Amino acid sequence: MFQNNAIDFDLLKKRAYNLRWATVPEGVIPLTAADPDFKSAPEIAEAVAKFAKDRYFCYTPPEGLPEFKESIATYFQQRRNVPVQPEFAFPVDSAAFGIFLTCKAFLNIGDEAIIFDPVDFLFRYSIENVGGKAVSFAIPAGTSNVDFEEMEKLITKRTKMICLCNPLNPTGKVFSKSELTTLGKIACKHNLIILSDEIWSDIVFLPAVFTSIASINEEIRNQTITITGFSKSYGLAGLRIGAVIAHNQNHFKLLMDTSLHNSTVHGATVLSQVAASAALNECGYYLDNFVTHLTKVRSIIVDELNTIPGFNCIAPDGCYVAFTNITETKKTSQEIYELLLQDAKVAVVPGLKQWFGEGAEGHIRMSFATSEEVIYEAMNRIKTVLI
Repeated sequence: MFQNNAIDFDLLKKRAYNLRWATVPEGVIPLTAADPDFKSAPEIAEAVAKFAKDRYFCYTPPEGLPEFKESIATYFQQRRNVPVQPEFAFPVDSAAFGIFLTCKAFLNIGDEAIIFDPVDFLFRYSIENVGGKAVSFAIPAGTSNVDFEEMEKLITKRTKMICLCNPLNPTGKVFSKSELTTLGKIACKHNLIILSDEIWSDIVFLPAVFTSIASINEEIRNQTITITGFSKSYGLAGLRIGAVIAHNQNHFKLLMDTSLHNSTVHGATVLSQVAASAALNECGYYLDNFVTHLTKVRSIIVDELNTIPGFNCIAPDGCYVAFTNITETKKTSQEIYELLLQDAKVAVVPGLKQWFGEGAEGHIRMSFATSEEVIYEAMNRIKTVLI
């Protein structure tokens, strides 16, 4: 499933948008958006085809298909040790919308929310678009323990939320249970909502272990809104499907009312919910093999990057992105991006504030959710230009 000959590059060049094969110039290798080059599991396509064959595409319940809700609850109970109640989980049209929805539900104009730096731009974007203020807390690449007590000093009377991205995109840090416990205690002490983005939680490399912050204890769980999705683990980005999980009735009602699902203005499609349910119920083998493959490719790309003068890449504990420090090249992230695109014909993501925050400058990010052959070819091109 994860060999080079399993990738249909011709189809990718027609269908893989968002900075990927369909949007880069011919001949360019895109190690850009974190979206796999591999086909999804066959059970997912079969479930969608079986449902579509009946030719009924009716409205779903506003709160989601029962089988979707049960699948989410079972997954979190069995694999995350989180006692999720199906009635408090509901589908959204992407994890990205789940982040925005949570900010919209719990932040008022002028409220503050703490975000990590660097982190995916969607956190700042969502906070600012609902009239809030994003307050950055620096977490550099690496596995060193984070001093969350230092983060506590950023809390003011206007702070209402802490945004947790675990594993952390773009650095690949996986937070320890001890770190999460400290963060959770701080949130409880100050009565702050924890927005826990766990879309990357299936992509974790041994010996790292993922802990869902909602699993720690009931008090922390009741402060937490858990968000997940299926694009990273199962290649379903184009189906626009994620899930938002509340852990009490009040939070669920607020999120549902804010989502506008009850009015049918918003909502996740029925086929997307069918696909996600199949992924959770039938495709564990696919995910296990995918992580095994990614573990091999991670070693390749990190080793190769660290042979390039001026590059320093710390192996990520989670996520399939290599976040590389390029400061010793004496070039900016944008300059390295342009050089690699023009001369090496390899597209990467520059560490610009607009993508990841100020803490990303001096870095580039590369997705390695592709074959060994593609990674070797990309690294050879880069080394030809930079060595």
